[in-house]
Amino acid sequence: MPPSSAAPVPLRPVADGDIGRLVDLNNAAYPAVPVLDGDEMRALLGISGLALAAVDGAAVVGFLLAVDPGADYASENYAYFSSRAVESLYIDRVVVGAEARGRGVGRALYEATFAKAAADGRAEVTCEVNLQPPNPESLAFHERMGFRRLGEQATKGGSITVALLAAPVPAR
Repeated sequence: MPPSSAAPVPLRPVADGDIGRLVDLNNAAYPAVPVLDGDEMRALLGISGLALAAVDGAAVVGFLLAVDPGADYASENYAYFSSRAVESLYIDRVVVGAEARGRGVGRALYEATFAKAAADGRAEVTCEVNLQPPNPESLAFHERMGFRRLGEQATKGGSITVALLAAPVPAR
């Protein structure tokens, strides 16, 4: 992962009162992430070992949800990473609102994720990025963050194809 930089906006744990805003941010990012409702967001938060909100003043402008190994999570992509013999922290969802893009919010969320993975003794941080529908900006971001492609996988009954990515966690 590239060297650290100062967070452009503060990060804090996601709070119960954030759920509506997280759903709005999430659904505005479709098709990069699947649309969900408040109950589905609560369920994701319930299995997330890391749930961070990026805030600008009182407004949540981005978020990241990551799942630890061994979670009871029926995600095709999580299952792929779980099947490997590598302990990883899996980023299930990261969204940065349009108003906050280009300000280093994504980098700050990822740096915090790598810090948690290192503290927990994980070897990698993993995630997937859509290839179909295409998400070239996200692929470029992940490449800059040190992720490498492990493979590709068709999901959602073949309607989506993702690149399966991993980046090593620097030793502390």
